[in-house]
Amino acid sequence: MLTNRQLLILQVIIDDFIRSAQPVGSRSLSKKEEIQISSATIRNEMSDLEEMGFIEKTHTSSGRVPSEKGYRFYVDHLLSPQILQQQDISQIQSVFAERIYEMENIVQRSAKILSELTNYTSIVLGPNLQENRVKKIQMVPLSEESAIAIIVTDTGHVESRRFSLPKGMNAEDLEQMVRVLNDRLVGTPLINLHDRLHQEIAILLRRHIANYDSILKVFAEIMNVPVHDKLFFGGKMNMINQPEFSDIEKLRILMDMIDREESLYKLIRPNDGGGIQVKIGKENENIAMENCSLITATFPIAGGQKGTLAILGPTRMEYSRVISLLNVISTDLSKALSSLYEKSPDEWT
Repeated sequence: MLTNRQLLILQVIIDDFIRSAQPVGSRSLSKKEEIQISSATIRNEMSDLEEMGFIEKTHTSSGRVPSEKGYRFYVDHLLSPQILQQQDISQIQSVFAERIYEMENIVQRSAKILSELTNYTSIVLGPNLQENRVKKIQMVPLSEESAIAIIVTDTGHVESRRFSLPKGMNAEDLEQMVRVLNDRLVGTPLINLHDRLHQEIAILLRRHIANYDSILKVFAEIMNVPVHDKLFFGGKMNMINQPEFSDIEKLRILMDMIDREESLYKLIRPNDGGGIQVKIGKENENIAMENCSLITATFPIAGGQKGTLAILGPTRMEYSRVISLLNVISTDLSKALSSLYEKSPDEWT
């Protein structure tokens, strides 16, 4: 059990290191107004905190820096949520003030504002795309040889793919195909598209359109829903500006993980308990994240679905500010996305 004096010194060390990214020594601590004890006493207390594993010595300075154990204790026992300034709240509210009807637009703007307010990398995992239903299918001719196929879902999610038109296919054939697809697939969950396309739709297209198989292949690719939901990023390159990643090799490993996305998805997928979770350094169980903290906020969406907001930053993160921002934005994002899911089909037209 830490004494009150040790708790105070630990908190001041962590707060100071978060602000400066510089090791903290007993001399600088003795100048803090909140610490009214001698340098000798401070050194003794710091030595005890180091023995207990809450702080550690760096190779380049006589000062101390927080350890993962120290950060964990700080987050669990010493942290107080930061009171956000009105300017921060106004920026957040601006994202949701407009009448935005596309899920991806809302999610992407949320990720962008969160990265701007923190200077870290933000990640948003939206609702499960496989539960989205087809709202409209379009094919837009670009030339005599090519066209774009577009699928729009009931939440505003858009999938599109450019494809080559089969020889002999004319504008009338294209219109006929669009009519068949819309007639049979509107209202179908994305997760069921593959089966319906290769069974029911393939039979209908064979009756009406020559060389239908090449078009069917294009739509099969577009309707192949990813194994996990789409990740939206804000400030993807912000970690470059963090002193901890001046080591190019550390930065390369981290950016490789972010670009692959699969590993990142496993770290931030919605948890059963919901709410805020903080994982520090090795707690993330990924070598690329050893110098990082990941704070996630799982929030509910209408229809029993869940989304996740996450902030990726150095272990020297402004935990108090980030947690406060995540609480506010996740609440607003939950309301905005739920309103999209609760809209009637007529409102989408």
